[in-house]
Amino acid sequence: MVKGQKILIIGLTGGIGSGKTTIAKLFSELGVPIVDADAIARQVVEPGSPALTEIAQTFGPDIIEKDGTLNRRAMRQLIFNDAKKRHQLEKILHPRIQREMLAQAETLKGSYCIFAIPLLFEAKQQHLVDRTLLVDCNEQTRRQRLRSRDNMSDSDVDKAFAAQFGQQQRLSLADDIITNNQDIDSLRSQVIALHQRYKRMAR
Repeated sequence: MVKGQKILIIGLTGGIGSGKTTIAKLFSELGVPIVDADAIARQVVEPGSPALTEIAQTFGPDIIEKDGTLNRRAMRQLIFNDAKKRHQLEKILHPRIQREMLAQAETLKGSYCIFAIPLLFEAKQQHLVDRTLLVDCNEQTRRQRLRSRDNMSDSDVDKAFAAQFGQQQRLSLADDIITNNQDIDSLRSQVIALHQRYKRMAR
């Protein structure tokens, strides 16, 4: 178990467009608690929050919308185009997100939970979890999903890929792997098998 935690923590990750949300939903349907880093990231930058104030001070007032919310599109363009700015944003957000995730894990019941962390490896956050689970998907499928789902241009897709580890690097770091190149039944069977395994590990 992660030091100080009473529940086994599985870190779910994968490249952009790999299908992490679908996998998290399948685990959730089995009753597994999901602690979502993206959801917490949205919470910590709510209007008036200390994190949003620090973001505005770091990147300028134009990064804030007229209604006081973060201009996510502008922020995304900034960090895709500038690694230094991406690291600045991570320095503001990651400690806050990590603290909230671990605090939530303290309150959970059950044998294990899932920490859904898209940049688990890139941000070197393996220390937050007991085991890592990678959703692996071929690049062509991921690109198609991003173009259709998020209406991203080829240039934006290239930038998003460049900001993350490559497939082989992720594979070399993962403890467990789910292959997401097939249909939902294949995914469900892989999730069920891992669910049984994690329950045994947590005993």
